[in-house]
Amino acid sequence: MAIVTKKVDFTRVFELIHYQKEKYPNQKSLNYFLQGQWKSLSTEEIQNRVNALSCWFIANHFKAGEKIIFIPVIGSPDWMILDFACQQVGLVSVPVHPTLNEDEFNTIVTETEARLCIALDEGLYFKFFAFKEKINSGLQLFHLQPEKVNFFKPVQDSKTSHELMTMVNSFRNTIEEDDVVTILYTSGSTGLSKGVMLSHRNIVHNIKAVLTILPLEPEDRVLSFLPFSHIFERASCYVYIAFGTSIYFSQSKENFVSDFRTVRPIFCSCVPRVLEKMYDFMEEQTLGKNILKKKLITWAMNVGKHYGPEKKLKLLYQLELLIARHLVLRQWRQRLGGKIKYMAVGAASLRPEIGRLFSAAGIYIVEGYGMTEAAPLISMNRFEPGLNRFGTVGISLPGIEVRIDNPNENHEGEILVKGPNVMKGYFKKPELTSEAISADGWLHTGDIGKFVHQRFLKITDRKKDIFKTSSGKYVAPQQLENHIKQSLFIERSIVIGFQRPYVTALIVPQFDIVRSWCEQNDIHWTAPQFMVHNIKVRAKFQTEIEKLNEELPHYETIRKFVLCHTDWSIEKGEVTPTWKPIRNQLEKNYQLDIDKMYQ
Repeated sequence: MAIVTKKVDFTRVFELIHYQKEKYPNQKSLNYFLQGQWKSLSTEEIQNRVNALSCWFIANHFKAGEKIIFIPVIGSPDWMILDFACQQVGLVSVPVHPTLNEDEFNTIVTETEARLCIALDEGLYFKFFAFKEKINSGLQLFHLQPEKVNFFKPVQDSKTSHELMTMVNSFRNTIEEDDVVTILYTSGSTGLSKGVMLSHRNIVHNIKAVLTILPLEPEDRVLSFLPFSHIFERASCYVYIAFGTSIYFSQSKENFVSDFRTVRPIFCSCVPRVLEKMYDFMEEQTLGKNILKKKLITWAMNVGKHYGPEKKLKLLYQLELLIARHLVLRQWRQRLGGKIKYMAVGAASLRPEIGRLFSAAGIYIVEGYGMTEAAPLISMNRFEPGLNRFGTVGISLPGIEVRIDNPNENHEGEILVKGPNVMKGYFKKPELTSEAISADGWLHTGDIGKFVHQRFLKITDRKKDIFKTSSGKYVAPQQLENHIKQSLFIERSIVIGFQRPYVTALIVPQFDIVRSWCEQNDIHWTAPQFMVHNIKVRAKFQTEIEKLNEELPHYETIRKFVLCHTDWSIEKGEVTPTWKPIRNQLEKNYQLDIDKMYQ
């Protein structure tokens, strides 16, 4: 394992390409799947395409500070090329999620006064063209699907000239570290849209900090399968370039597992949902009819769940782990190409037993913590022995201060962050900026947490989510919801109880598991909208809830629940693009069901 400690000589994000070209020139820097095969761009080719596109922006009279909206989806290096091309001439990129609704999109277009919008394909082009036609905007809209009308040809066909390159270099020399690189609109779990302004200084500080942590080498293969509109994946790609790795962009979210097998990466960043799906698949095997297989998988998973790199493993456990890996756990690595060694997990909390299980399988999991306003990483567990604590989000990054504000008797309080990574502010929202960042530079994250063993940060909840029941008891919903997810039958949930006499829950069942259980118990399966009302199914969930309640204080026990027959939807505003529940929208959508639980 090699950790980069050499001096890093870049101060602005777009200099990463030159940095890679000088230190780690890579013939397969960016890789994408096209016409049945993987194709590559070298560092030299990337720089040439970036320069050509920057020349096009200048030739078409784009001015520094103007905004360019991206509507990206995974699977293309074009977003990185567009991003760097904008940066070189002072344009500000505004990546947005393809699931934006009409009001959100038009608000962003109006607020940023964006001049250009580029969508992934013709389908998204028509969706957002219909949106923008309803507002008085000079926005030009294109897409990146070749051979189609309204294709953004400059991304492939731009030409440079000595005169234009002289102007590009002149622009580059005027760009300061504190200039805004990007505006990222974040709704979080509140549903309110705010444009986070990040500068070169913010992002570069985060890149340099992470370079001291990740165990990557030049030309290592890494897989990118999260959306470029999410700062977590975008920042990860910047770091990959600084390391000189070969980035492979997954074809689609439906294909990423097969991409693991063909690319055979050593590392990736991911969200907990990805690991949870693989974990659920393994758990589902314990419901099969082959008794020997069920017992073997259950035993191996229990061995894995007790794995702890932070503690000295006893000889007997080491032997059990060796057998469990050989018979069961190694299948996970094989499903992911067989070479994957490390995964960095962020954007939401990961159940500790899942992290332990994957690490026991030979895929070392470290969890980190960040937010868009912090560009994004704040803390991270480490890959070195003794520096990873499952259930925590690790140690603060070099150069970043973290403290707990007004801790209670349990040493919990709001997490405050200070450092060069803290955003410049919210775009055109000075009042919200002053609420978020104190006069002395501390960012109020809105997250509640505490330190474990004096240095490992643990997130316990969102400040705004904590509620008091009508009996005066405080409930931290995220902790409770993570506890509920321990049930094999529960995909996700939110708990309700603000100014109510007791706690209830909205539950999305893990329908694959429920269906398998029904088959095992000779219960005729019809469709989810009917099965959530089936007496035997509800009785099974009641049993699951009662088991979970045994480990809870009385005031946190789930008294009643609603089974939702469909998963929550990004399009309906019920979850964020990283699947964090938007509570106020869910409570609004399920108001009648919630009211019935309190009648």
